[in-house]
Amino acid sequence: MSRARILGATSIPSEALSAMSLCPPSHTATPIGQHALFPPPAAHRCVAAHASQGANAPDALPAELGCTPSACAASGSACPPICLRSHLHIALTPGLGAGSARRLCDSLGCACAVLAAPEPALGALLPAQLASALRTTDSARIRAVERAIEWSQAPGQHLLVRADPRYPPALAALPDPPVVLYVRGTLCALAQPAVSVVGSRNASRDGLEIARTVAEVFSRAGIVVVSGLAAGIDSAAHRGAIEAGGLTVGFVGTGADLIYPRAHRALAESVVAQGALVSELPLGSPAAAHHFPRRNRLIAAQAVAVVVVQAARHSGSLITARLAAELGREVAAFPGSVHSPLSHGCHQLIREGAALVEDPAEIASLLRGALERAGWLAPATMPRGGDPAHAPAASVVQPAARRLLKRLGWAPAAADALAHAAGLSAAETAAALLDLELAGHIERLIDGRFQRLATRASLGQPRDPFPQPGPVSLLASPADGPV
Repeated sequence: MSRARILGATSIPSEALSAMSLCPPSHTATPIGQHALFPPPAAHRCVAAHASQGANAPDALPAELGCTPSACAASGSACPPICLRSHLHIALTPGLGAGSARRLCDSLGCACAVLAAPEPALGALLPAQLASALRTTDSARIRAVERAIEWSQAPGQHLLVRADPRYPPALAALPDPPVVLYVRGTLCALAQPAVSVVGSRNASRDGLEIARTVAEVFSRAGIVVVSGLAAGIDSAAHRGAIEAGGLTVGFVGTGADLIYPRAHRALAESVVAQGALVSELPLGSPAAAHHFPRRNRLIAAQAVAVVVVQAARHSGSLITARLAAELGREVAAFPGSVHSPLSHGCHQLIREGAALVEDPAEIASLLRGALERAGWLAPATMPRGGDPAHAPAASVVQPAARRLLKRLGWAPAAADALAHAAGLSAAETAAALLDLELAGHIERLIDGRFQRLATRASLGQPRDPFPQPGPVSLLASPADGPV
C-alpha cells in the first residue's frame, strides 16, 4: 500500500473563516474549501444538456415516468423531480452498476437523456440485454421509484443525485459514484472534513475504548466521524462522536429504511439526530454480504483519513483501508499484541505502508497536512491525547490479585497458565481474576483468555489520573511543537 496523499489546494481567504463551521445552505454550491479536496459537482447536467440541445432535444422518455428533457430543463431547481425519477429508474435497473451508470450519464449528458436515447446510442455503450432492461418500464420499478419519492417527502429524508449540488463531492469523484444516495439526517454532515474509524465487530474492551476516545477527540475538534454502524469498533466510534456533541455519519449496507443490526436502532436514531445515515441501496434492501464492500468504498471515500482499530487478517476493515489508500487518503492503524488475532490485520496494514499510531495526537499530525493541502480550514485546536485508554482503575489491594496482575503481561493468557505462574489454586485464581476484571484492570476475551488493560493505576497506590496537556493546533507548523 503506497502512502498516497491528498493533492494540494487553494488557500482559504481569511474572511471565510467565520463561516466554516456553519452548515452550507441547501441551495449553495460546494462548501468553501471543499472544491480543492474533490472536484465540485457540475452545474445541473440535465438543465445544461437540454439547454444545449435546444429544439432538437429528444422527448422520447417513457410516459410512465412522466419525463421529458424539455420539462427537466424547464424546472431549473437543484434536482427537479423529473430528473430524480430518471436517476431512480437507472439506479433500479437490474444489472446496471454505478460505474456504468456514470459512463452513460457522462456520455449522453444526463439521466433523462439516457432514458431518451435511441437504441443504437445505448447499444454502443451497453450490452443489448442491459440496454433493453434500461428501456423497460415494468410496474415493479415504477412502484419502487414512487416509493422512494414518497420516502423523501418526510422531514430529514433526502434523495441526492450527482447532478445535485448537495451531493457529497468526495463521493462524486469516485469512478462509480452512487446513482442515488438515500440520506436520513442533516446534509451538513456530508459537507465537512471527516475521518473514518473502522475495525473489528468482535473488538476487545481496549479496542472499543480506543475507538470511542479517538472519535471523541476529533469530534471536539470539529471533524466529522464516519463509520459503518456495525457492532464493535464502528458503534464505539459513533458513540464517541455523539457523546462529544459532534457530527457523525453512518454508511449502511441495507436500505436507509432498515437498521442492521437491529440492536443498533437507538444508536441509528442518535446518528440521524447528530449527523446522517446514508445508503446507496434501494429502500427495503436487507443486509447481504455483497452489500458491505460497496458500503466500504463510501466510508473510504468520504474521509480524508481512515483509522483502523483492531482488525483480523481477513477483516472487511482492510478492504476499507486499501480502498482509502487507492483513493489517496491517509491510512493509519493501531498496533496490538502479536498474540491477538485482532492485531494481525492492523499489523498487515502497517507492513503495507499504513501509519502506525498510538493516540489521537499522532492521527492529528497526519490529518493536519492532509487538511492543509486539501484547502479545508482545520479547526483551531485539538486536544492532545496521551494513551487512548481507560480512566484510571481502582488500586489493587488483595495479595492474590496483585500477584496475578504482576504475572499478566500485555499478551493474552489463559487462567490455568496464570494460576501456575502465580502459584495460586484454581479457586484463588478465579476470585482474583474476577476482582481484577471488576476493578477494570483486565478483561476476558471471547476465547476465554484474559488481557491486561491500559490503566495508570499503580498496585496498592492511590489513583493517578491521566495528565491533561494543552491543546494542539492542527494547523501548527512542526516547529511549533510535537503533535
